[in-house]
Amino acid sequence: MDPTKMRTQTEAQEHLRDTMQEVNTHQEAHQGTNGVDLSQYPMSDLTDSQKYTIAFMWNEEKLAKDIYLELNLIYPTQQLENIATKSETVHQALVEDLVERYDLNITNLVDYKENYSEEELRSFASGEFGIQEIQDLYDTLYEEGKQSQQAALEVGCKVEVTDVEDLLNEIKVAEEVDAQDLIAIWDILLSGSYSHYWSFDKGLQNLGVTDGCCSLGTDFCHPEYPQNENGGNGKNNQ
Repeated sequence: MDPTKMRTQTEAQEHLRDTMQEVNTHQEAHQGTNGVDLSQYPMSDLTDSQKYTIAFMWNEEKLAKDIYLELNLIYPTQQLENIATKSETVHQALVEDLVERYDLNITNLVDYKENYSEEELRSFASGEFGIQEIQDLYDTLYEEGKQSQQAALEVGCKVEVTDVEDLLNEIKVAEEVDAQDLIAIWDILLSGSYSHYWSFDKGLQNLGVTDGCCSLGTDFCHPEYPQNENGGNGKNNQ
């Protein structure tokens, strides 16, 4: 082959690679790291209560991720590991996109203030939170979950039901003011929580707990949650 043509072909390939890198960088800048393009939604005129909700949900998603990871160290199970690493990590990052979008500093949730700081968010160690209510819930659930593998999966049921209840309420609030960006993120988290509930339910049944999450009582028994033949709703199912 003519060396000139070979050089031309190589240059073309390098140019194509560089162009694709530029395109990907541009897309990431406008789409975020989690596959949700918040730029397609208008900025919402949020109340202080709704801004607080964003901060609160970041902590709640962190609670789910942290407690599943910590309990998985004691009782390694597919549900705990997969949901924590493949879903809850993403969910926490999705809410952080909202935290950054609205320039919220949530280190002290009691007196929430503005000015987003990634460094301050990263300062929270596993099992540490910026609001006492979340801290107390984590501490209680961790003590429950570390008792046995069954107890660890039961904690999963409790966490996901709590998430569903909070998200359903916040979706209604967001719809009232047409906060499209919040609705988009809350819908993704809700879909995941339904799926995770059924995953923990299945895990309990595999341990011989016939009623799954329903064995915990009516507060945590939700056969109405969407599901498919794999034990989830078809989205974010782990």
